[in-house]
Amino acid sequence: MSDSLAPAHPEVREFEATVESVDGRDVTVSETYFYPEGGGQPADRGMLGGLAVDDVQSREDEVVHTLAEPPAFEAGDRVAGVVDDDFRTYCMRAHTASHVLYGAGRRLLEDLGYGGFGIRAAPREQRASGDAASTDEKVRVDFETSTDIDDDVLVDLERLVNRAVWDSRPVSWEARAVEDARSDGGVAFNDKTEEDVMADADSVRVVTVEGWDEAACGGTHVSNTRDIGPVTVLERSNPGEGLTRVEFAVGPVAIDRRAETHRELRAAAREAGVAVDGVADAVSRLADERDDLADDLATLREEVLVGKIRNLPTVDRDGDGTSESDSEGGVDDWRVGTIEDFDANAVGEAAQSVVGDDGDAPDVVAAVGGGPAPFVVVASAGTVDAGEVIDRVTAEFGGGGGGAPTFAQGGGIDADPDAVVAFLEGTDE
Repeated sequence: MSDSLAPAHPEVREFEATVESVDGRDVTVSETYFYPEGGGQPADRGMLGGLAVDDVQSREDEVVHTLAEPPAFEAGDRVAGVVDDDFRTYCMRAHTASHVLYGAGRRLLEDLGYGGFGIRAAPREQRASGDAASTDEKVRVDFETSTDIDDDVLVDLERLVNRAVWDSRPVSWEARAVEDARSDGGVAFNDKTEEDVMADADSVRVVTVEGWDEAACGGTHVSNTRDIGPVTVLERSNPGEGLTRVEFAVGPVAIDRRAETHRELRAAAREAGVAVDGVADAVSRLADERDDLADDLATLREEVLVGKIRNLPTVDRDGDGTSESDSEGGVDDWRVGTIEDFDANAVGEAAQSVVGDDGDAPDVVAAVGGGPAPFVVVASAGTVDAGEVIDRVTAEFGGGGGGAPTFAQGGGIDADPDAVVAFLEGTDE
């Protein structure tokens, strides 16, 4: 049998054909207008011989229709095929829109190449209920480009696509020799999705959006860009090195997504007390205020932490064996206690700022973080080796850590914070 006739005659939705083979639920017919999955476009949906078509695939130069159940008809029988009109129309709009988007990319992006394409469809039941617009039904085009596709570029891509739709540009297709098409720099090749379509072929089907884009493609398309309807760009992502994925919606989904964006924009303007066209400036001002408040809060937290450390209980320790002065019977002023709601790095920095050379500064700060797995930080003015203190703590309670003579820290300690504090005070050694 021949290939699917859908790409050449996408407007045909009903036909009759002779059954050529039946293998369980798999059926081939003398000719078909069902589109088999390929080139980034999903398989058509519909009915064949009165049974639902679950899938359509190209296998060994045949188009195989997989039905919902084994059919009662046999080879040689005549059957009617009905292509789901709504779904075919969606795929045609979506596929042509991807070509128009690529044409917009030609005008905005440098070093442009196709990196992939795909149509995501709503589940059959949801689309049949007429609620497809509430799904994440969308289309993707992967651009290979050195241009950074930022928010401004996304907006320009959407603007150019919808302008091409408004311009009502004719869409046509023809077969061209592969060598001729390949040598034409104006024809885009999406080798990642069209590899099977063009494998070992002498000719290639080229779809042309008049004055806008030419691309090798085996899919179904509308005959004029005005039939695409509205296009709304949704988001971008990076599926791989050198690629930028742009996702968009067409038809009802595009209308609903655009309305939702408009609703959110108006809500933001209302909350900010500005007009819609002033939202960006208002958000920028709020972001600056947020950053200033965050800086002020960080400064206040640091001051609070330093105060907490300065107010830790004072412990006089001697004969600790951690320095020459200790071994000679010197007495060191330690501040030892528990610190809640701060991480080890913040506590460590604050502890080092507290020990010092003024008369009220302690010789040693030993702070224990609260929680089921407490950390310990030790800052020393030099009379005590902080690293040795941490070694004794981890030897007693487990965990790990280390550092220099003037600062060290440990973590992963399997003990109650109060027990660690008692050990550092010397009351539990």
